[in-house]
Amino acid sequence: MRIVFLDTLGLDDLDLSLLQTHATSWDTYQKTDIHQVAERIAGADIIITNKVVITQEDMQANPSLRLICVIATGLNNVDLQAASRLGIAICNCQAYGTDSVAQHVMMLMLALHTRLLDYHRSVQAGDWNRSSQFCLLDYPIFELKNRTLGILGYGVLGAEVERLARAFGMRVLIAERPGEAVARLGRVALDEMLPQIDVLTLHCPLTDETRNIINAERIARMKPGSFIVNAARGGIVNEQDLADALRSGHLGGAATDVLSQEPPRMGNVLLDSSIPNLIVTPHSAWGSHQARTHLVEQTAENIASFIKGAPVRQVN
Repeated sequence: MRIVFLDTLGLDDLDLSLLQTHATSWDTYQKTDIHQVAERIAGADIIITNKVVITQEDMQANPSLRLICVIATGLNNVDLQAASRLGIAICNCQAYGTDSVAQHVMMLMLALHTRLLDYHRSVQAGDWNRSSQFCLLDYPIFELKNRTLGILGYGVLGAEVERLARAFGMRVLIAERPGEAVARLGRVALDEMLPQIDVLTLHCPLTDETRNIINAERIARMKPGSFIVNAARGGIVNEQDLADALRSGHLGGAATDVLSQEPPRMGNVLLDSSIPNLIVTPHSAWGSHQARTHLVEQTAENIASFIKGAPVRQVN
């Protein structure tokens, strides 16, 4: 069984030996450029990829290929329809980083409410040394208790963010999926929810329906001084509209772990340091040691289950 792991970068500090259990031939690469794919996967029975694109042509050129394991949740780097036509199974990883991402979301929410970064910069600039009193209170601080959180995207992750938010004493509203004519019990239409909340967190996938779903019109519906936290996908929020709402003061703050293009080699409107009370983290919410270990464990399980003829997490 020849197994090829095309891009270990970001996981190569972990023990990958579990993935080799069924391999008679095992090849790993930190990175694989698109022009290197064909050569490296030649004769492989199983491919493991994180972000490397696997095309129909790659699959057709490898009649021995039986399984592609995406060591992530997103599947936009593999041609699923071609794989199905060619009888190649695709398995991914699911809910591996729930605790890591939910923790990151709460960290961003707390940092916005306490103006953590602003106070840190003030201390480093010597403002505390020069203060006329024992403390600095130059930026407004809000408690989470009794604030209302709105959640768009209520899967496993959205539900965990709700649990943590309620532990802080927050009220929680759940948005109905866009396009639904009638809101399900316990959910509220998005446009109806927005004026009621103090914080909006996003946990939905990026689709044609959710692209730019948070735009100038919907931000205008939100309370003045409210917050947005995005640890889902960059394209869900219109980045220019978000920057404008922060500069105008309509939004009290925002935090995002994702951008519309990653890495942002050509820059991004949200990387302008003059935007007030905006926190940008580099798509790191998923990256706890525990979450990345879960990726390896789930992928090893995907391989073993497939070989036994009882595949798990197969998506095609």
